[in-house]
Amino acid sequence: MQDSQLEAENLHLRRQLEALLREARANEEKMRRFDELEHRLIGARSVLELLRLLLSDYGHAFGIESVTLALVDADGETGRILDSELRDGAVLNDLVLLPSAAPLEALYGTARKPWLGRFEAPSHARFFNAPPRPPRSVALLPLSRHGELIGSLHFGSCDAERYDPAAGTNLLERLASIVAVCLESVLNQERVKLAGLTDLLTGVHNRRYLEHRCGVEIAQARRYKHALACLFLDIDKFKQINDAHGHPAGDAVLRAVGHSIQSQLRAGDTIARYGGEEFVVLLPQTAAQHAREIAERIRARIAAMPCTADSGQPLEVTISIGLAMLGAVPAGQEPALVAAELMAAADRALYRAKAGGRNRVEFEAA
Repeated sequence: MQDSQLEAENLHLRRQLEALLREARANEEKMRRFDELEHRLIGARSVLELLRLLLSDYGHAFGIESVTLALVDADGETGRILDSELRDGAVLNDLVLLPSAAPLEALYGTARKPWLGRFEAPSHARFFNAPPRPPRSVALLPLSRHGELIGSLHFGSCDAERYDPAAGTNLLERLASIVAVCLESVLNQERVKLAGLTDLLTGVHNRRYLEHRCGVEIAQARRYKHALACLFLDIDKFKQINDAHGHPAGDAVLRAVGHSIQSQLRAGDTIARYGGEEFVVLLPQTAAQHAREIAERIRARIAAMPCTADSGQPLEVTISIGLAMLGAVPAGQEPALVAAELMAAADRALYRAKAGGRNRVEFEAA
């Protein structure tokens, strides 16, 4: 009897030991995957690469059904950086850009610690972008730098017990710290790049960026047989505005016109200040009729735009637009040469718009 009892106890102990060993091996494997991902996060060279690591690779590596991210983007800068990196109108469905940190402050309060527990729709739904099936348990990680909330990383699981409020959060806190530092680093890198490709007065892209982007869009149009429209835009009688009201008034007009043009464009379109009072717009995957409608909409919006000099005197601002469509591209022709011909055709159309009375749109095939 005693032997059988000892045997049962030994069996029980062996099973406990085996369970502990399995758990230790699982934890060791989890740490290996975590360390591997940590190194990849630190090595990310762009915002887009970092976001894809977080939103896709992390979920796959740890079997998480839903991974989403919210970033504070008060001045729209992160959105502009992503627009410059994303191609063909692509979007990141699991990323939410917030105009302020207020929703995150309401979510975390003053604790600024990871929150684990059951999914609560009133508080959490906006951060999970309406998935087909809401998660049953969630882990919410605040991302902060220098005492300020810059974002929030969210994990959602179909297992109601996966994110237990009683579980330790040391690993999640470490992950949140790494992600916050990496985000700040890549955003600073992108700001430096963007500064070299942005017109400082108007905030739109500069000629250097346009030359690069034009080559990319022509290559895409050639490869996928897409239409590509080019608009050349010039502010009418701009010298008279400068002469009569001074350069500060002229600068204000340039900023207003650049903003107005940009407001009429889609995420995948390109606007750049070409020089002086001239702007160029590229409209990929846009047929001639649609491009003309966009050009007319821009022209009408600027003509109706309220503008005043420092003296309070109203300024009449209009714009002339030349439109050209990318024609058939001979095989082997350099994209830079094709780009020059496309913009030259748009410039000829602009000249006709000026000669025809200004504040109008003219078209010429490239």
